[in-house]
Amino acid sequence: MISGADIFLLIGAGITAGLVGSAGGITSLISYPALLAIGIPPLPANVTNAVALMGSFPGSGLGSRLELKGQRQWLRRRAPVAVAGAVVGVILLLSTPDRVFNRIVPYLLASAALVLLVQPLISKWHENRLGRGNRYLLPVGLFVVGIYSGYFGAGSGIMILALLLLTVDREFPRANALKNMILGVADVVTAVAFLLFGPVHVAAALALGGGLLVGSFLGPSVARRVPGNVLRILAALLGIGLAIWLWVSPT
Repeated sequence: MISGADIFLLIGAGITAGLVGSAGGITSLISYPALLAIGIPPLPANVTNAVALMGSFPGSGLGSRLELKGQRQWLRRRAPVAVAGAVVGVILLLSTPDRVFNRIVPYLLASAALVLLVQPLISKWHENRLGRGNRYLLPVGLFVVGIYSGYFGAGSGIMILALLLLTVDREFPRANALKNMILGVADVVTAVAFLLFGPVHVAAALALGGGLLVGSFLGPSVARRVPGNVLRILAALLGIGLAIWLWVSPT
């Protein structure tokens, strides 16, 4: 059982995490440690966090209506790739030990954050050297990040954001909105599987998810008003911070 104080802490953490995540940062940088802070062990905290993240999906969708105009067909074509990866990730998490994978998570996060930092340079190189011929980078990248999202999740948003900024759209608010939708669909699939088969703390997931719903609705308006380069660098620094935290305190 969690206390009333724990519920208020999770709601506040959810609002903050949803705001940061839907504006281009890393939701789990705040939400996952909040679950650990109230005494939920690492693996149930990971699963509960994944379920709570469903709250970010409708909020960020409503908040990003401007950026998502005309993107429905693109999302219908690309989101299933990430969902397929997420299904594979969930199966891996529920059927294999996670100790080895969690050891490499900080390095994956740090790599994604570094890619985000140098994204303009890589985008320029991508245009000059690869042109339109490298059509497999986006679907393969979405599938791989989908696996990571279903297995561990923390930082998957920054990975998808870096990928979209490289391959789809250099405008941060639009790439961020597409990221929120792709990750949201994958999160729903992951959450349903964990609700059926995983060790979910339902009360904690509801409190955190409610906060995430509110925060994620506000986040896109922040992304719209703050210069894209500022958000890109901030998101990258948050990713490095989470990588260091997970390296020091591996789950």
